[in-house]
Amino acid sequence: MSRFFKSFKFAANGLKQTFKSELNFKIHILIAVLTVVAGWYFEISSLEWGIIVICMGCTLFAELMNTAIEVLVNLVSPEFNTKAGLVKDVAAAAVLVIALMSLVAGLIIFVPKVF
Repeated sequence: MSRFFKSFKFAANGLKQTFKSELNFKIHILIAVLTVVAGWYFEISSLEWGIIVICMGCTLFAELMNTAIEVLVNLVSPEFNTKAGLVKDVAAAAVLVIALMSLVAGLIIFVPKVF
C-alpha cells in the first residue's frame, strides 16, 4: 500500500516541478481558475461544466506531456540536434492545438452569456 501512496507523491512532485519551472503551465492554471470563476458567475449548465473540465484537463495534460518530452529530449540530446528540436516543436504544437480547441469551446459557451 505504501507503494500506492508513493506514486501520488511522485505525481505531486511532477506537478510542483512543472508549476515552478514552466511559465505556460502557470498561464494555463490561471486561465483555468478564471474559467471556473466565470462558470460560477454565469451559472453554466452541467453539460457546459463537463466540456470545460474536459478542456482544462486535456490542456493541462498536454502541457505536462510537453514538459516531460522536453526534459527527456534535453537529457538524451543536450547539444543542438535538428530532430530533437523537431520533437520538441511537435510536442509544443500538440499543446497549441488543444489550447486553441479549448479556447473555441470556451467562446462557444461564454460569448452568448456575455452578450
